[in-house]
Amino acid sequence: MSANEFYSELPSFSDFSTVGDLADYRPVPDDWYVLAADIVRSSDAVAQGRYKEVNMVGAAAIAAVLNRIGSDRVPFVFGGDGAMLLVPKHDVEAACDALAGVVGLARQVMELELRAAAIPVSHLRVLGGDVRVRKYRLSPGNHLAMILGDGLAIADRILKDQEKSRPFAISIPDAALPPLDGLSCRWEPLPSQNGHIVSLIVKPSGRIPMQDILRGLADKLGYDPSTDDSRARLADKSRLRFRFPPTGTRHEVRLGSPGRHFRGRAKALLEAVVFMISYHTGWRIGPFDPKRYFPELGLNTDHRKVGDSLQLVLDMTPEQLGRVEEYLKAGYAAGDLVYGLHVSASALMTCFVEDISNSRHIHFVDGADGGFSFAAAEFKKRQAEMTAKAAGQA
Repeated sequence: MSANEFYSELPSFSDFSTVGDLADYRPVPDDWYVLAADIVRSSDAVAQGRYKEVNMVGAAAIAAVLNRIGSDRVPFVFGGDGAMLLVPKHDVEAACDALAGVVGLARQVMELELRAAAIPVSHLRVLGGDVRVRKYRLSPGNHLAMILGDGLAIADRILKDQEKSRPFAISIPDAALPPLDGLSCRWEPLPSQNGHIVSLIVKPSGRIPMQDILRGLADKLGYDPSTDDSRARLADKSRLRFRFPPTGTRHEVRLGSPGRHFRGRAKALLEAVVFMISYHTGWRIGPFDPKRYFPELGLNTDHRKVGDSLQLVLDMTPEQLGRVEEYLKAGYAAGDLVYGLHVSASALMTCFVEDISNSRHIHFVDGADGGFSFAAAEFKKRQAEMTAKAAGQA
């Protein structure tokens, strides 16, 4: 396996229930980089009702790098208000150029400050972390990276520390516009059918394996979210709502067609009209085949993933939420796990369509009104409390 093609040549797996099998994670080559991106004061933007814009910028960081380097070669994790990507040394300059373009665009067009850094994997290992990857197959040609080793958590801490991030900061004055082809947000929010959309982050403390946490959640939910796709999946056709003109078109055009808003909006609306006709008639129009697309859309979402922690977006009844919270609180009190969660009434979906004719598309799912951003803040608070408690007992 060549270092540059580490991810593209990595074997994939398709049974999510085995995601906790640590022996199957492969160490990322030492000369790779973690590209970390995060929106500063995203909670302020959420309070202003701008979480869709926050999600859009986080997804743009992924789309820009994948469009520049190739989706087959870049592992990534979407975090709601940012993203983490892994790139080989050979491609880091091009990836930084693309990400710098998103930083500039976010500031100038969306009035959001996106901080970004390129941190060597070797540096994260010196600090005691690691970056190990598995490749989860969503559908033919579409994959999600599962990443363990605490390297991403260390990269996140570096990114948010002004002094520590200075040597790694991505700062390119007057960076070129990033390649954001395929980035869109045309679906309406996905409504909860059970009462609560829950964005959950949970991580074993080392005393129990991840499989035990998945089994514990399955017991409280009444189904296994790692295997029961019919109940865990959010982007099924019964939830999908499409209106004309799409609510998210404004954000899509502002990011994807800066300075060319009229042309960009006309293109987006024309595509929306074609989609709407195909959606309601079932006809194939050009490369878009609705009979193939909708089953693929349900499969190609990131509603369950691992980015140094297990991250799930689930639709729960009040009773399920109550049982899950009791389980998590007990696990945290026992020192078995750390968790954070956020509850909302709907989920947001942002899409990256690389090649619709060849079924290459992926969809980023997050809870509305803060989602993973708020869940992560709660998670980090509990993690700090657990660390302080352990230090006090030492």
